[in-house]
Amino acid sequence: MNDNKFVAAMSRALALAGNSPIYGENPQVGAVLINDAGEIIAEGWHKGAGTPHAEIDALKNLAGKNLTADGLTAVVTLEPCNHVGKTGPCAQALIEAGVKKVVFGTYDPGKTEGGGRFTLEEAGVEVVSDVLRDECVQLIAPWFTNKFNKRPYVVIKWAASVDGRTAAADGTSKWITGAEAREDVHARRASSQAILVGTNTVELDDPELTARKPDGSLYENQPLRVIVGERELNPAARVFNSDSETIQLKTRDISNVMQQLFDRGVRQVFVEGGAQLESSLISLGYADEFLIYLAPKLIGGPATAIRDIEVATIDKAVGLEFIETKKLGADLLIRAIYKEN
Repeated sequence: MNDNKFVAAMSRALALAGNSPIYGENPQVGAVLINDAGEIIAEGWHKGAGTPHAEIDALKNLAGKNLTADGLTAVVTLEPCNHVGKTGPCAQALIEAGVKKVVFGTYDPGKTEGGGRFTLEEAGVEVVSDVLRDECVQLIAPWFTNKFNKRPYVVIKWAASVDGRTAAADGTSKWITGAEAREDVHARRASSQAILVGTNTVELDDPELTARKPDGSLYENQPLRVIVGERELNPAARVFNSDSETIQLKTRDISNVMQQLFDRGVRQVFVEGGAQLESSLISLGYADEFLIYLAPKLIGGPATAIRDIEVATIDKAVGLEFIETKKLGADLLIRAIYKEN
């Protein structure tokens, strides 16, 4: 049941959820309270562990207008919680506030947190689920990976020609994509916790791996630079400059890398190469999201974006779902996740 007013309200709730901490203890959640005409009366979002959940935030903002929730509909990106943690159960709070209907995007996967819909229904509150479900599921994907898989959320990035090449025959690769695509990459670096590369990338490209604004100045947030591999590197390499912290994990064990980073508090990594490291992450099932920047060029040759990922026949190909496409100057950004079977 995707009533247009619910879709519009859920779109707003998703936008609000973007204000929540991305890699916090709790998932990003947004909520709005609407009347029968679909007009938003109050809204809220979760601001971090120990603070009011999105529904409670919306109810408090409603109370601040000297209004009550009687007869209103709550539209929430995630099923209202059903347990007492650092805050009380949202399902019960909505019941006590007098809402007549609750619309949510996706179910709460937590064993103790989930099930709020049943509490609501038992109290006579109408419940509608799965409104903009895919968008709501993707919103909490990083949190889900952190909480249930106990590892960082892994974003794989590459820039290539349309025939999938990342460099010419002589090894040159600067620049395959244009300025707009590079600006997008730097902005995404600035919102990342760590950038991951292999030793071969450091040796061949000598990257800084900093996040820079279009004017060349540094973003305030500079992610941790992580180099994976046992090879000894030149201490004068630009990645070791003082613009951000750099560590080298001298191992080929990708699982160990994920564990070390998670233990360090890293909840998301932005992988920038090279092809062997990214291929290993894909083969081992650690790649959660793909950012593919395609330039309108043909290069040919052996320098492909990824190497062997153990696909022996076409029916074993790794399926992806494109969840966003965007023109960046002459280039195209494709954002993808694994396609569910």
